[in-house]
Amino acid sequence: MLDFVINGKKVSGKKGETILQVARRNGIYIPTMCYLEKVSPIGSCRLCLVEVKYPDSTSSDLVLSCQTPAIANIEVQTDTEKLFKHRQNIIKFYNVNHPLECGVCDKSGACDLQNKNLEFAVNSQEFAIKEQYRKIEDWNFIQYDPSLCIVCEKCVSTCNEIIGDDAIKVKFGGYSSSIITKTGEPLDCTFCGECIAVCPVGALISKDFKYSANSWELTKIPSTCSHCSSGCQLYYEVKHGKIRRVTNDFETETLCGAGRFAFDFATTSQSELSFDEVVERFKNSDAILFNSEITNEEAKILNEIAKKIGAKLVNPDARNYQKFLNAFSKTSGTNLYNGTLNDIENSNQIIVFGSKVVSDNPGVRYKLTQAYKKHRAFISYFHPIYEPILQNTIKQFVNYEVGTEDGVTALLADLLIGDKKDLDLDIGYLSGETNVAEEELAQIKTIEKRAKNKTLIIGADLIAHENSENIAKFIGLIQKYSDWKVVIIPTQTNTLGVSQICDISDLDYNSEFKNSVGYNIKAQTTISAFDGDFSVPALNQQEGTFTTIDKKVVKLYPAVDFNGKTLNDIASEILDTPKKWTINWTKEIFDIEFDDLENLSLEIQNISADEVEIDEIDDLPSYDGTVIYFLNPPLQFNPATAKALSKHFEEPLNLIGSEQFARASKLKNGDKVKFEVNGISFERIFKLDNKLKGVVGINPFFDKSLDIYKIISNYRFAKVKIEKI
Repeated sequence: MLDFVINGKKVSGKKGETILQVARRNGIYIPTMCYLEKVSPIGSCRLCLVEVKYPDSTSSDLVLSCQTPAIANIEVQTDTEKLFKHRQNIIKFYNVNHPLECGVCDKSGACDLQNKNLEFAVNSQEFAIKEQYRKIEDWNFIQYDPSLCIVCEKCVSTCNEIIGDDAIKVKFGGYSSSIITKTGEPLDCTFCGECIAVCPVGALISKDFKYSANSWELTKIPSTCSHCSSGCQLYYEVKHGKIRRVTNDFETETLCGAGRFAFDFATTSQSELSFDEVVERFKNSDAILFNSEITNEEAKILNEIAKKIGAKLVNPDARNYQKFLNAFSKTSGTNLYNGTLNDIENSNQIIVFGSKVVSDNPGVRYKLTQAYKKHRAFISYFHPIYEPILQNTIKQFVNYEVGTEDGVTALLADLLIGDKKDLDLDIGYLSGETNVAEEELAQIKTIEKRAKNKTLIIGADLIAHENSENIAKFIGLIQKYSDWKVVIIPTQTNTLGVSQICDISDLDYNSEFKNSVGYNIKAQTTISAFDGDFSVPALNQQEGTFTTIDKKVVKLYPAVDFNGKTLNDIASEILDTPKKWTINWTKEIFDIEFDDLENLSLEIQNISADEVEIDEIDDLPSYDGTVIYFLNPPLQFNPATAKALSKHFEEPLNLIGSEQFARASKLKNGDKVKFEVNGISFERIFKLDNKLKGVVGINPFFDKSLDIYKIISNYRFAKVKIEKI
């Protein structure tokens, strides 16, 4: 530890910490405008200057506290008259021709520049510069006003170091400096909106929020994003009973575009059936179909209803994950995987296998970016389809053959376990059939020898594979016999939670039932927040919990009122011991009241891992003919995002593919086509994408409402017969 003094107070810092970091940790205030904890120090605002007297020196130097490392025995002053005057002048420079639009600016009341003017007593402006015309840019969800911009560079650093889009940059030009797109064209990114969050003034704003409310008029309701399993914390900001925008604590949390912009999905439809009719249909049902985008409490209620009435619980997504974890635990010796999002961020080497993380789980994608930016992590990306969005982050793209995931897993197990366990594999055969070259594996092994922290990330394509349980056993061996952390991405918002709570059958959504009830899934009677016979509250209208990818139990709170009956009301008419409120079920699950629940995580437990037989891999499948992959664009996850985003723009519904795919499928750019998968029909326009490689086409499916869940619960590669229309 390094001991020194700040404002007469003795403090200690760790090697590599800056003066600003030590000061903040000790509750000592140093003003900043451009500093963000989660990115490297920018140093553009100069407000964090402090006076430092070094040992054996008779005078003090002015240094940037955000960039200057702490040194033993220095004396630091953070608030002298000299520093106050310096900071006051900086704010005056920021004010040069800064439009006096505070009355209508979206940032008013939450503006760093407003606050700093007050803090440094700036009550007059002694100088000005001739104003220039500055065009306001329209970037889809985002508006950029360069006349309001102070060029702090927070947005640029966040886009580059956290998100990984690297879509914007500073155009330097003195007083005319501004933020521009890197391509010079309209903004081309995944539209996470994090640039809006970190902007200290009103230069970057949400177009949808513009002129809709003042910050002091909004009620901030803390909750959890309901679109993927990362469980990002957010605030619904509400005025007059309507969500106006979503914000986040951007110092510690990062939201994707779905979390930030796809918030307007509250239930508005009326029920066709009466409450009594729905209760009777539940009582007479032989199967309850549901998905994993529900709370833990709803999952518990459905499980109790199913037991009471003797119905089957049908959720192929959660059942696939449940079986995968069960098989995994038989060889790993633990009930859960041992990795977290923080493990990914702090890794020097990462393997991503069987997931298109840009769309599947943005939280994982952002941690990959941070691992690369902070630690220069060597990232290997195993997938049959190239991922152009990650081209600046991925160091090695391994293109394996569709359907051979079990063979690839065996190769990785042999590679990462080494001589700790003999797996008796035919490496030559597996390498040839999977198209994974031994040279590619050798490169991973070379990097592994010098990598300190390593993480293996497992995605949906392995969990829904026909040989998923065999795959899981190999993954379990990797966790047990190697020093690699393992993260198994839950495929829907609360897949992990549901898999731990519910007794799920092996039936699927297409099984035959006499009287089925669907909870947010189509059935003979459909109860849903979207298209159904009886309306229930959406997830932004509910109180309850999710279990995240990090195995944390997080809360969500209602932001919009719901005037109707809930699943708990239905259960109260069926169960012998009903609960008054949905959150009364929390204690039944976690043995703690909802209001007392803080920092709760599922416990990783050691279990006996006996010698388990792993099936021999001797006949890998071949996907000949036309193959497509079901993948939604980065902002689309479920019916909620489809409903909310349709109010902003029309997302293209195109079958896209490379030139190789076009030739193999005999398609031309612009062809109108149709095809069918699992009883679901699609009509699409074929679009050629020169960034793609390989012979697999990509088909979005967010337009299929509740049928979305029938698609994502299965293996996402499918052989199809494409017909031109």
